[in-house]
Amino acid sequence: MDGDAPPRRKPANLADYLEALSRPVFQAGISWRVIDRKWDGIRHAFAGFDPKVVAEYDLDDVERLLADSRVVRSKAKIEATIDNAQALIELDAEHRGFHRYLKSHPTFEDTVADLTRQFRFIGDSGAYHFLSSVDEPVPPYQEWSARKQPARRRGIATAARKTAKGAT
Repeated sequence: MDGDAPPRRKPANLADYLEALSRPVFQAGISWRVIDRKWDGIRHAFAGFDPKVVAEYDLDDVERLLADSRVVRSKAKIEATIDNAQALIELDAEHRGFHRYLKSHPTFEDTVADLTRQFRFIGDSGAYHFLSSVDEPVPPYQEWSARKQPARRRGIATAARKTAKGAT
């Protein structure tokens, strides 16, 4: 998956952060290649990811975007992007800069945990790819992925045991 991630670059403004944050939102469950092909249309439909504009989108804008073939027409992802623009603006104001917000966490794991709390449709993997794409320090992907794997297996095993107990 790391070979399919977007290129790394330092964001110049909040729109760059929102764009980088929105890629994993739209990519969830869809190939990066599909998102890459649609990205120019998505960027245009979301006003260049200007957070102040996107944060003001209303139900009419959601309906407009759902009818736009250039966009991944998922109401949940569209609404998440709007909510994420609002959260980005709030965190930027609260920390006197979104970059300062990202640096306010003592560890990479703390940053990921807070990103998943603050933003919709951003899980651990989306947070990893977001941080990587905005040129924040991240552990090597294989190392990070290997650390996450045992927890996933434990979760699957726990769920299987719960299902088995409920079936008896």
